[in-house]
Amino acid sequence: MALQDPKSVAGKDLPVAERTQLLVIGAGPAGLAAAIEAAERGLSVVLVDENPISFTTMGDEVPLHFGQAMSAQVRNRTAMMEAFIASEPLIEAAFEAGVDLRLGTACWGLYSNGPSLGWLPGTVAGLNDDERCWMLAAQHVIVAAGRRDMGLAFPGWEKPGVLGATAALALAGRYGALEPRRIVMLGSSTEALTAALALREAGHVIAAVVEQANEMMGSPELAENLRSGGTEMLTRHVVREAGGRDRVEAAMVVGIDAQGRAFGPERSLACDGIVLAVGATPVVDLLDALGCRIAFQPERGGYAPLVDGDQRTSLRNIFAVGDSAGLWPGKSRDRGVAEAEGRRAAAAIVRDCGIDDGGAVAAGALPGVPECDVGAYRLAWVRASVLEARGEVVVCQCEEVTAREILEVRPPRYLGWQDERRNDRSLSALLGAEPPNPDQVKRLTRAGMGPCQGRRCREQVAALLALSAAVRLSSIPLASYRAPVRPLPLSVAGQIPEAPEQAEHWDTWFGMHAQWRPFWEVPALYTVAGNDAAGPVASE
Repeated sequence: MALQDPKSVAGKDLPVAERTQLLVIGAGPAGLAAAIEAAERGLSVVLVDENPISFTTMGDEVPLHFGQAMSAQVRNRTAMMEAFIASEPLIEAAFEAGVDLRLGTACWGLYSNGPSLGWLPGTVAGLNDDERCWMLAAQHVIVAAGRRDMGLAFPGWEKPGVLGATAALALAGRYGALEPRRIVMLGSSTEALTAALALREAGHVIAAVVEQANEMMGSPELAENLRSGGTEMLTRHVVREAGGRDRVEAAMVVGIDAQGRAFGPERSLACDGIVLAVGATPVVDLLDALGCRIAFQPERGGYAPLVDGDQRTSLRNIFAVGDSAGLWPGKSRDRGVAEAEGRRAAAAIVRDCGIDDGGAVAAGALPGVPECDVGAYRLAWVRASVLEARGEVVVCQCEEVTAREILEVRPPRYLGWQDERRNDRSLSALLGAEPPNPDQVKRLTRAGMGPCQGRRCREQVAALLALSAAVRLSSIPLASYRAPVRPLPLSVAGQIPEAPEQAEHWDTWFGMHAQWRPFWEVPALYTVAGNDAAGPVASE
């Protein structure tokens, strides 16, 4: 019989507050359809959704790029909750079906047994609301976490009023709380044009759609609808700068040549909002951190989980549905596609549980050929907007890392590093012959390590590395995710449950032999060389 190391976590019970047959993460069309289907077929279902997001969380640009563009209405938590419920008719149907629906509750981590972790009681989710943090065990999990938008840097993009299209739609359509009234939209895919029309329907003026390519990329019908409504359609243009003192007051646009270089006079477009819609991407943070296989799939909007016909990922009891499973124009224009994915996943789980499935669920719609080369399109935007920007442009706003600092892999600014004696600062010399890895760059520059957890700069960093190494965007590995995938206040994180025997040997695990010594007994200058590794450990 193998003996367990008493100092390890093996053999120690994880405090689990709740258990359910099915956990659904995300109360959008796909998640709600899945939860209702499963509950009606007899499963116990817990459905969590972090919406409505608090004003503080929005200010951290989590989970979307809100760009400080929300009105004061978002401070009214009760009004936000009422608006969220009223915006989605399936929420009432979920209540009626017996779904245990938890709004304002985020999932910050998923954990399951695997090669390096074999002591958990099955799949466990870390959940939190505004006041507490707890663990929930689930036999099956459906991730329906939605989409977010790729950031795009240009001078002034840190000003309030520059935000992602998904955030703009949520603020305008769901809460009626989008402050900018006159908007310039960047990007012209079907998703971008659909978003522009939805914002117009919500009462906002779409002054212009700016596209760096030779022509509009999305549906000609949608583009003509916008044009006939007074929207200026500018191809072969980029935003050169977001003008204004304290917030966006204008978008300075300029024409570009085939290499993305600006030429000709600049124009000022009066606006108080610039909406970024150059690349929507599936939210895969929970899936990637859990260990599900993720691959660059252009037809699904970039990096997305590999799923089968039942929406099952590479982990048998984990499913991905809705925008988390991939984005394409047909799904963006017809919510029925996402709902069907949710129902298929629920039916598969019912079969896995040995319950009569009540009949087959129709096969789902598959993505077609992408409107354009997704990788090349995003690289072209980053080349024209970021690399060809005038002056240094900050890509990672949280850590204030510029494009040049990323490409030259400069140490973080807080180190005060000034040594310029290196002759070769190329990525190949610093990082090796393989395609550059964003994780390497993150650790060396801190790009992507701020409060927003890379939500505004992740795709830009990958594009910059691809352009510098002259490789396709799909060659750049996905920057890894780790739990917690949502920022947690210390007052909440401190409640993550832990059995007393788990904490008993903390000083051993972290090698801090002086952890429990009075501060007056610890050397004033602590160094690794001076650490008494053989000293006594309090818990032993």
